Amino acid sequence: MQMSMFENSVPRPLAARMRPRTLNEIVGQKHLLGEGKVLRRIIEQDKVSSMIFWGPPGTGKTTIANVIAAQTKARFINFSAVTSGIKEIRAVMNEAETNRSFGEKTIVFVDEIHRFNKAQQDAFLPFVERGSIILIGATTENPSFEVNGALLSRCKVFVLKPLSADDIYELLTRAAKKWHELEKQTVDIEERALRMIARFANGDARTALSTFEMAVLNGDLHGDTVTVSIETVEECTSRKALLYDKDGEEHYNIISALHKSMRNSDPDAAVYWLARMLEAGEDPLYVARRVVRFASEDVGLSDPRALEIAVAAYQACHFIGMPECSVHLTEAVIYMSLAPKSNAMDVAYHLAKTDALETISDPVPLVIRNGVTKLMRDEGYGKGYIYAHNTKDKLSDMQCLPDSLLGREYYRPTEEGLEGRFKERLLKIKQWKKEHGA
Repeated sequence: MQMSMFENSVPRPLAARMRPRTLNEIVGQKHLLGEGKVLRRIIEQDKVSSMIFWGPPGTGKTTIANVIAAQTKARFINFSAVTSGIKEIRAVMNEAETNRSFGEKTIVFVDEIHRFNKAQQDAFLPFVERGSIILIGATTENPSFEVNGALLSRCKVFVLKPLSADDIYELLTRAAKKWHELEKQTVDIEERALRMIARFANGDARTALSTFEMAVLNGDLHGDTVTVSIETVEECTSRKALLYDKDGEEHYNIISALHKSMRNSDPDAAVYWLARMLEAGEDPLYVARRVVRFASEDVGLSDPRALEIAVAAYQACHFIGMPECSVHLTEAVIYMSLAPKSNAMDVAYHLAKTDALETISDPVPLVIRNGVTKLMRDEGYGKGYIYAHNTKDKLSDMQCLPDSLLGREYYRPTEEGLEGRFKERLLKIKQWKKEHGA
């Protein structure tokens, strides 16, 4: 194959250039690769058997396969689940069968094995059964559902976990040193900035390294030193918001006036701003959607019927349109204005959102996972689950939040309207759990 004259002038991404070559260079997965752990022993002793790596993106599935390729004495073949058909699979399998007769082992690595259809997976099965090949698959999807049962039963499944923030921080400090080695530039970046990238990566090493590389490339270069500021990291990790509508400012001013008039319990002003919007040709469904939002954002459980009325108004607008639906929107707007007010729903969500965005997403506690297959049950899914309906008080002290968020309180009920009753109920639940050890 002819090589482009420019091919070598395009540097590979940092994540590719930093891919580990030995077990000691791999960050994370200590439960599999720590000293004395089963997968490490298998690799070091060159006793690799058919296996599947299951885990989120950027946790090291392909990296571990590459380390096996470097350390094993077997022939190593990389298969693409996207481009390889049954014909290509069988050709390689037959060659492996021949090599086995001469005492040579063949390891076949299939990245994204869940993309192989049933027929493609079946093509591997007889060769795995006979020992002609050692199959190593990697998948982000649950192999219980995505890999044929017969093939799965002949493979050991290793579950890879998202990298911790400390794991990724360690990786990023290595990256800063590697940058000096690769680019002959010193990277000046605060620990706080590296920690920000580590949190943003959410357990994904590839995302962390790509973000780090972007931040460095956008840093300030003075001589052979690149200074990466907190502001640069913030820009590289920001999530851009999308505008709902591209109409002029007055459009937003008037919908804001409607919303705030209802919040201020002023039905006359609310109806006025409603009329201003509808008579100017505003889509009634747009207004109805905003009223539905208001019903939970500003009324919530102080009057649960508010949401029912808002949704009914939306449906009426959808059925009959303007001008007839104006009366339905008027009814909804006046109801919202006169309803007791509580923003506890909005507050609860935004408190939870902050934790969701700014902390590493911990895995779902095993006790509340659904262990629908033997593999999942063997991994501890659903172990210790308590079905609340079978208990005397319809309650249990079961942990439902991740360990790092235990004790968090997002819903803070007011005493407005019916929400006072919900508050009383919540206090009783919390007292029960306190008394029963939760």
